[in-house]
Amino acid sequence: MSAAPPPGPDPEEEQGHLRAALAGLTTRGRSFLAAGIAAAVCAYVLGQSDLLRVGLLLAALPLVCVAVLLRTRYLVSGSRRLSPARVPAAAESRVHLRVDNVSRMPTGLLMLQDRVPYVLGPRPRFVLDRVEPGGQREVSYRVRSDLRGRYPLGPLQLRLTDPFGMCELNRAFSSYDTLTVVPRTEPLPAIRLSGEASGYGDGRQRSLALAGDDDVIPRGYRHGDDMRRIHWRSTARYGELMVRREEQPQRTGCTVLLDTRRCAHRGSGPDSAFEWAVAGAASVGVHLLERGFSVRLLTDTGASVPGSDAGGFGGDSSDVAGLLLDTLAVIDHSEEPGLSSAYDVLRSGREGLLVAFLGGLDEEETAVVSRMRQRTGAAVAFVLDGPGWTRDGQAEPDEAYAERLGQLREAGWTVVPVAPGDTLPRLWREIDGQPLGAGAWPGGPARGGR
Repeated sequence: MSAAPPPGPDPEEEQGHLRAALAGLTTRGRSFLAAGIAAAVCAYVLGQSDLLRVGLLLAALPLVCVAVLLRTRYLVSGSRRLSPARVPAAAESRVHLRVDNVSRMPTGLLMLQDRVPYVLGPRPRFVLDRVEPGGQREVSYRVRSDLRGRYPLGPLQLRLTDPFGMCELNRAFSSYDTLTVVPRTEPLPAIRLSGEASGYGDGRQRSLALAGDDDVIPRGYRHGDDMRRIHWRSTARYGELMVRREEQPQRTGCTVLLDTRRCAHRGSGPDSAFEWAVAGAASVGVHLLERGFSVRLLTDTGASVPGSDAGGFGGDSSDVAGLLLDTLAVIDHSEEPGLSSAYDVLRSGREGLLVAFLGGLDEEETAVVSRMRQRTGAAVAFVLDGPGWTRDGQAEPDEAYAERLGQLREAGWTVVPVAPGDTLPRLWREIDGQPLGAGAWPGGPARGGR
């Protein structure tokens, strides 16, 4: 971030800077100016030329300091660097500030101040000693937030003083940076994600380039290729050694469905059901990407990340992970009444694995979620509902809640009820080896009827 103001301001802007500089005269500067004017008046009245010279010197000194600060305005630059620029919630990021004196004269005492949102902590202030011509000073401070989001840092403010302490000039640079606080992701155990179709366990399937021998698409021979894989018909056709293509890996697709409806989640704050669901979606998405799945995030509004322009599920796993986390950092409640928009997206294609984080469901939305199961090879639903998330603190789910969970199981979902205090790694470990979509849940009757 280069914060050096552009040279050559217009006359009106220059007059504004001059008025600001004169208004920035310190008590010492005002005293010198007043004493100089008084001495000059007395010298004129008394006819004392020596006293006049002293008065002019006293009055000229603060004015010269004002002119020096105005000149310095265009010869001081500032920059900011975040390390890192994307952090999980409750983690710290360090902000490095740098001030460069690119003028031919030293600066006076500098006070550096950076604007930060209140949620990141107090506003940092630093006092910098005299900076020599061409010199630089670097300072740093830490920021931390328990709340995910995207927070602007800046603009950088600098208070300049002349070497004699006659004048102070406050300057604000225009550039700023953005700190992205993403949801915290928890490491999940590697489990067997078995489904109706093969390949869901490791996130990859293998298939031949084409089905028949006559349809094989060969490639040129490379040093080290097995001679038994030479395709002689293609070799004769192209006049060079050609080999059959190896089996091509295919990444299994997974959709992480996040229910963001305002009416589906009770409470607010870092410990609310909605924040648990956001952090859970982030953890599952990153975990499956690391295991070789091709992952996309889908919300109840029908919006998906990566979008359709990226081929639905996206490309490189690291880029997709960053995109998912950046999206979840700023995701908020929606005003959607139901999950029909998400169902329409799922209905357009055959999904491999569907992992859903759901809030409160009524009879109609339970039926919609049940129909989603028909378009997937395997499906897991983390349901954050029931009286356990309300303020009354009741521990046992009501009869209607248990009935809705049973309806989802009958539709083929593997249902994972989530209560306050449950951790995702433990819930994820409990589905290890379960036939996803068979409705089985280990220890279900022992968990309060859920």
